[in-house]
Amino acid sequence: MELDHIARISLLYDFYGQLLTKRQREVMELYHEENLSLTEIADEFSISRQGVHDALKSAEKALLSYEEKLKLVDKFEKSRQAIRAIDAAIDQLAAESSDDHLTERLQKIKEIIDRQLGE
Repeated sequence: MELDHIARISLLYDFYGQLLTKRQREVMELYHEENLSLTEIADEFSISRQGVHDALKSAEKALLSYEEKLKLVDKFEKSRQAIRAIDAAIDQLAAESSDDHLTERLQKIKEIIDRQLGE
């Protein structure tokens, strides 16, 4: 499984995980967060390795379906891109400005953006 796919599924899980069944959530958490193997998860639930695989694929399919309908992750990613563009524009304005008061106010805006982006 490629890293981009794993990261995407993890992000989808963050947004839509509570919409999955309890078993799907448990399997997803053990596999993606605890890094247990399919065999270890199968032992945990007394099911076959194939059963774990099927539960993971079913959960992933459900997450992708929720995103296709609701587009929350897409909207989130677009918002982050817009915020980064605003942040870059503020940097440029601050660099071009000779007004210390304006530069200080722009810096305060950047601090708000940085908190929002978790940076």
